[in-house]
Amino acid sequence: MRFTRAELESYRGAELPDVLSDGVELVFAGINPGLRSAAIGASFANRGNRFYPALRLAGITDRVIDSSEGFLPDDRDHLARRKVGLTTLVNFATAKASELTDEQLIAGRGRLERVAERYRPRVIALLGVTAYRVAFAEPRAVPGRQDRMLGASTVWVVPSPSGLNAHYSLPQLAAAYREAAAAAGIDVGEE
Repeated sequence: MRFTRAELESYRGAELPDVLSDGVELVFAGINPGLRSAAIGASFANRGNRFYPALRLAGITDRVIDSSEGFLPDDRDHLARRKVGLTTLVNFATAKASELTDEQLIAGRGRLERVAERYRPRVIALLGVTAYRVAFAEPRAVPGRQDRMLGASTVWVVPSPSGLNAHYSLPQLAAAYREAAAAAGIDVGEE
């Protein structure tokens, strides 16, 4: 699907549905939806986004999901079978996550607390250390497992797959996602 800049801008502030189901053990929390994701109705809808290739390389999924035209019904089912869910810290679309205010990121913490309470995953992995530092008032946080819990869920911080975070290679993203998945009890097979 192609959109003009004006069409994409019309999705500013739009919400993106979560991909969560009972029995989820690992929830990846993006910072917030991009305009294209909101327009398509699927997380990480930009073709160049490395999230789904990293999931495949990590052994979390058995194929690369292509959400650039929206999720196929089997994509959601596959994630559910793998006990993987998707949500966002802040659920309204912007062109860039850097447009969010500190107050919006801090308020997003409550959103993740509600996900933890409702679904009780083993791990919630936030995709971006800078957003985590602000949202959780932990300015010295580093990627990896955090000391913090959200309900019964262990919190991990993993690198954002955004192209703006290009200093992390695809194998580095996959390694970080694999570590969080293993902590959640997801079978990621042999390395």
